[in-house]
Amino acid sequence: MNDDADQQLPTASASYAQAELAKAFVTALTHADAGTRQRGEDRVHGWRAVLSGMANGRLNVGSRTPVADLPAWVTPEVLRGGFATGAASAGGPLQAYEIEAARTAGVPAERRALFEHCLSEPGLARLDALLVSGRYEVTVPEEAALLTVAWLVRAGDVNAAVELVGTIEPFADRLRFTPRPCDAPASDPLSVHRRTVAEAGASLARRRPNAAVETQREALAIWQPFGDALLAHWLETAGDGRVLDRTPDADWNRRGAELLDRYRTLATEHTRCTKHRKPKENLAILRGALEESVAGRPLDARRLGLLRHAVDSMVRRRGLPGSDRHHALREQQAAHAALPSHHALAQLVLRRLSELPQDVGAGDTAPLVAPVTEHEHQETGLPTGAPVPAALRHVVEASASAPIGVLVERGIVPSAEVLAELVPQLVAATTAQAYADRTLRTLAAAHYRAFRNRRSLLLLNLERQVRVEELPWIRALAAQRREGAAEESAHTTLRQLGELAVQGFPGTILPNPLIRELAVLARQAELGAPLVEELAADIFMGTFTPKFLTAARVAGELLAGTLYERYYGIDYTGIRNLAVLEAGEGLLRGGGARTSPGFAELCAARAGTTGNDWSVAANGKVIEQAQILTTHNLATLVHRVGVAPAPGWDDLARRAFRTVCRLMARIEGNPRPLSTIKDAAYAWRQTLFYLSLCPPDAQRAFLARLEEETARHPSHVAARLAPALAGLRLVADGGSFATDGTQSGTVDGAPKTPVPRRFLGWTTGRHWMRDEPS
Repeated sequence: MNDDADQQLPTASASYAQAELAKAFVTALTHADAGTRQRGEDRVHGWRAVLSGMANGRLNVGSRTPVADLPAWVTPEVLRGGFATGAASAGGPLQAYEIEAARTAGVPAERRALFEHCLSEPGLARLDALLVSGRYEVTVPEEAALLTVAWLVRAGDVNAAVELVGTIEPFADRLRFTPRPCDAPASDPLSVHRRTVAEAGASLARRRPNAAVETQREALAIWQPFGDALLAHWLETAGDGRVLDRTPDADWNRRGAELLDRYRTLATEHTRCTKHRKPKENLAILRGALEESVAGRPLDARRLGLLRHAVDSMVRRRGLPGSDRHHALREQQAAHAALPSHHALAQLVLRRLSELPQDVGAGDTAPLVAPVTEHEHQETGLPTGAPVPAALRHVVEASASAPIGVLVERGIVPSAEVLAELVPQLVAATTAQAYADRTLRTLAAAHYRAFRNRRSLLLLNLERQVRVEELPWIRALAAQRREGAAEESAHTTLRQLGELAVQGFPGTILPNPLIRELAVLARQAELGAPLVEELAADIFMGTFTPKFLTAARVAGELLAGTLYERYYGIDYTGIRNLAVLEAGEGLLRGGGARTSPGFAELCAARAGTTGNDWSVAANGKVIEQAQILTTHNLATLVHRVGVAPAPGWDDLARRAFRTVCRLMARIEGNPRPLSTIKDAAYAWRQTLFYLSLCPPDAQRAFLARLEEETARHPSHVAARLAPALAGLRLVADGGSFATDGTQSGTVDGAPKTPVPRRFLGWTTGRHWMRDEPS
């Protein structure tokens, strides 16, 4: 769900919850993995609570206060789709650390008793010690409440502390307001990590030996050598002729019996490989014949024929046992079998990880994935110098703690979505700079990280998600904020993150979680930078908040008269006038407007839809026009924030176009290509944005190299993109599109043709990109 929930629905339907309940029920009953079944069962309980609450009126799905007896600041338990269950994330049974804290304090193991103890002199002293040491963690925002009380008392602001206690005390028996002690203080705020050391270790611990690999290892290490021994034993009877041309003597039979005893032992101890049990396999034929001979039973003609054929084929394939050819092969296979398994190496890396702090990232992952040392060889038996395979290295490297730019360069952050997961760690540190006191900065950063784990609610009627400054313990600290202290830091971080996102993933639109974090920084920096979310087409009801029009006006300030404006047929002067008109109407009404009807009408007109055209695809067309007009935050980042990526706009245009081609390659043979076409259209729009910021000579150079890039991809890519490329060149040469997105008029005497097309992602009919390219 987006931050301002720019959609409007009268009610929320229970059909979605019923469908999710059915899926969870199937998972809980049928999934092969026990852990997954348990999680499915938990979801069943959650969705049953949702449906029950909707039926009895306790839940008001779509409201920012969805639970009847809980205020907005309480963190609700939220399921997929933004449905609150009615439970509080800070509620439920007492946690182990709460029970231990109650035991230490000598009070009953009840939340209210623990709450009251924390307000006593010994309790406040304990909380103050935690503040000073920094050895605590906050997993839900409520766990920072009593630490905030302790800090206010410490700072002498008793009135604010008393007011805060009065706000949260009615919930003292239901919610946990105490922090979790931990062994290590907070890590470097400028370094981030995708996974903690503990999470990397858990991932390695879940790895099991690969059955196919271990079966092959057993075949090479056990059954191949045994097969060689059987073959050599039978060849003793050949002399200069064929097998059994000479009658076996008693010693041969005795050694044969020993081989059969050895076989039975091996078959009992090594059960992965079953090929030796199959009657038609060479090893089984040699063993069966030996059992007959050792038992004193002559081989019939059929068995003798099978035996001689098996011996001949084994010798022909690998050479005689002991020959140079045979020896070289077996030596190679033995070396392969001796390689340590991934599972064994995972256990070694797990031992290395166990020596580090578990709740943070790893400062240096190189020693964790280094080859096996001599000391480790002596302890584990793994061969010295054996390398850690790439699959295990990637797990460990995901726990690397480093500046976010370094993680992007290393490929540890592979997408804008992953970047969005890490940004709250940096925004937390930036937000905390508003406070002068070091202990308060640590608390504020820990609280913000916990707040950003709060799941978004499904919101209707243009309501917005709860913001961090609305929480009572953050309101209580408002007087501690230094005016102007955080603006410059927030602006710097916002610019750096914007450049990182645009430069790292130029062909991808900014995901909503990242936009939310950037919006927090923009508010702190007081830049007047409107950042807009991607709206959901399935619940969009045709309305936009005024910030969309503001973002479009900012885009016009940057792009008026550029290739971007001409390609998409935008009238940015008209948009500026519309913004001025609606702002004036808002002043006359004496309050801010919740919607921008003019912007909604403009987007609908550009999409060619009417109020009677409701469908997901029709909604998608309207939303896409809003993204085109606003550039979906790119213009705001460049024009208001000052983003200027070091490689230059022409480099970003080339890389974004490469993304277009890569996505186009996935359309061929794809039975459901529409989402891929949509993503390609978004990448195409970003290509045009970057290109429009380039000087004319750079634009001409880019257009001249388009075929060079498409030639690097399958031939159908160039064919599918040909109408879009022709449309781009049409506009670059001074031409324009008709209202249907095909060529209009003539350019330099060229005949009228429908071939050049404007590339958009959404359509209510069949998309022309789906047609077989000619």
